[in-house]
Amino acid sequence: MTIAENLEMIHSRIAQTCRQMDRDPATVRLLPVSKTKPASDVVEAAEAGVRRFGENRVQEAMGKWQELSDDHPQIEWAIIGHLQTNKARDVARFASEFQALDSLRLARELDKRLHAQGRQLDVLVEVNSSGEPQKSGVAPSEAVDFARQLSAFDALRVKGLMTVALHSDDESQVAACFQRMRVVQEQLRNEASEVSSWNDLSMGMSGDFEIAIAHGATTVRVGQAIFGSRPPMGQ
Repeated sequence: MTIAENLEMIHSRIAQTCRQMDRDPATVRLLPVSKTKPASDVVEAAEAGVRRFGENRVQEAMGKWQELSDDHPQIEWAIIGHLQTNKARDVARFASEFQALDSLRLARELDKRLHAQGRQLDVLVEVNSSGEPQKSGVAPSEAVDFARQLSAFDALRVKGLMTVALHSDDESQVAACFQRMRVVQEQLRNEASEVSSWNDLSMGMSGDFEIAIAHGATTVRVGQAIFGSRPPMGQ
């Protein structure tokens, strides 16, 4: 199947799940994740109607931005992976969205770099919903305190939350991560409404996006189901 056909299939699955949950499919945004894929795949997806693409690594995303910006200025980039503060300057130059904000140090650096560029950036707070120590993100119990401090950074437009659920064949454990995010979202709406409406919930990937939609996801990040399998790590 072509990338355009895969996109159509994913949109159909999103719509079907939304109907089952009595949701409007227009309330769920598909963010295609183009990491490890060539710029030509991005162009093919863009020609099928995609405007914004998710990338994990800043260097890779920036390379594609530089390659495509002249001929395809409509393409936008969302950084969805963990970000070191020394990469904040690059993100401030070209990204339209950052989905993995998890420290005040990073928020401060991004804010400074964005002001220098005269730009603002849509951001999501990453929450570690699975409790796995190897994963980035603030703990659910710390989300309110963290979020309240973000009002100090006016170049950051805080839109909501992002998470990566437990990778498991046990759907109940995956669903529990997404349900935990709904609880955090409600806490933030009640206790940090001055920072954001907290409407955006970015959760769900190729293997679990339908479960995520059933638990309120407004953005799903899908890569392999659109662009095909990726090479094993280290290759």
